[in-house]
Amino acid sequence: MDALTLHRIHFAFTITYHYLFPQLTMGLALLIVVLKTLALRTQDERYNVAARFWARIFAVNFLLGVVTGIPMEFQFGTNWSEFSRRTGGVIGQPLAMEGVFSFFLESAFLGLFLFGEKRLSPLAHWASAFLVFLGSWISGFFIIVTDAWMQHPVAYRLLPNGTYEVSSFWGLMMNPWAWLQYAHNMCGAVVTAAFVMSAVGAMYVLQQRSGPYGRIFLRTGVIAGIVSCTLQVFPTGDLHGKYMAKHQPAAVAGMEGLFHSEKGAPIVLMGQPDVENQRIDNPLAVNKVLSFLIYGTTAAEVQGLDTIPRDQWPSTLPLLFYSYHIMAGLGTYFALLMAIAGVLLWRGALERTRWILWPLLLSFPLPYIANTAGWMTAEIGRQPWLVYGLLRTSEGYSRHIGAGTSLFTLLGFLGMYTLLSVLWVILVWTAIQRGPEAPAEGHTTAALAS
Repeated sequence: MDALTLHRIHFAFTITYHYLFPQLTMGLALLIVVLKTLALRTQDERYNVAARFWARIFAVNFLLGVVTGIPMEFQFGTNWSEFSRRTGGVIGQPLAMEGVFSFFLESAFLGLFLFGEKRLSPLAHWASAFLVFLGSWISGFFIIVTDAWMQHPVAYRLLPNGTYEVSSFWGLMMNPWAWLQYAHNMCGAVVTAAFVMSAVGAMYVLQQRSGPYGRIFLRTGVIAGIVSCTLQVFPTGDLHGKYMAKHQPAAVAGMEGLFHSEKGAPIVLMGQPDVENQRIDNPLAVNKVLSFLIYGTTAAEVQGLDTIPRDQWPSTLPLLFYSYHIMAGLGTYFALLMAIAGVLLWRGALERTRWILWPLLLSFPLPYIANTAGWMTAEIGRQPWLVYGLLRTSEGYSRHIGAGTSLFTLLGFLGMYTLLSVLWVILVWTAIQRGPEAPAEGHTTAALAS
């Protein structure tokens, strides 16, 4: 295996593992604000207890997110030095601002939220929770701005030495791709938090644990799930897909397995892409739907891979096809499950309906899979470009770091992250088993996070 392939695998592993944690913290940050708002409006102390419980889960995930996020900053220099040299004048600004908001605003107010409840007024404590939410979501925005520039570069100029710099800061911040991707990504984070909260609530109800918290978690998680799953599909997913079809037609054709341009193009629900023969084997397709989804008419022609030079096709095309369909399929399942749970909640029967509580409990890992598949779709779809249309992936890696060195460090990360996974499972499972009414003894972990 050559060095380029190992560098790609190395970064793919570290960033995929890292994003297991921010997607939950960003989603939980919003739901904690919701619980604190309910506590203020109803003067019901149970909502404060529920918010404190989820803050402990938040702190553990925030800590692991920081620990796994820092190595990626170094990988820009160790694994992708040429990319950093040529594009650092652009991506350095949003990445620096992300660090400011993540490490200063979010972490500072997280400490205040965890330890300041007895010293702050109820309104001031709510404000600390809101600022944690604001910091985490602004932090996420700057990461998305960085990735969006790689997907759809705007507001840049090429310097005589072959490097790029920002020509307009506000042009970089207002990149349409960034805003569409950000909305879609943050809905995905809330979906993760909603399913995790619903799963814990379902477990408490199934275990017939005393106290109202199972019902509170179920109700909050299901309502948040209905809203976020709906927004994930429309308008955020719909608008992002249409914009991608306009600016990255090769990615959309690869996602849909459309090897040949076609009027009234069908959408393939299932199948196996055969790249050599340029066809989909055993397709389960719905005629004309793809044309309608992209252009609003069933007669429109959708550009296929046959109109794009072969050296600009997405690499690992089958993986792109499968990751997209996993994301879309799970997104459909999420919306249906939450819709059914929502109807039962409205009828007052959710807590008594065991056949829906079990799917809510067992589905909590699926949003992690869906979000991972979604990011794989975005990043594989951009290939063979590291910065779309400007810098190929084969031009951006560190040529002086050999395959053996990359493999050695990859194995090291695998070992370290295995230990971190065990630690995370123990801490989160212990907190869940102790329950919301247990005294907050996780101050050591929280202090490390802040």
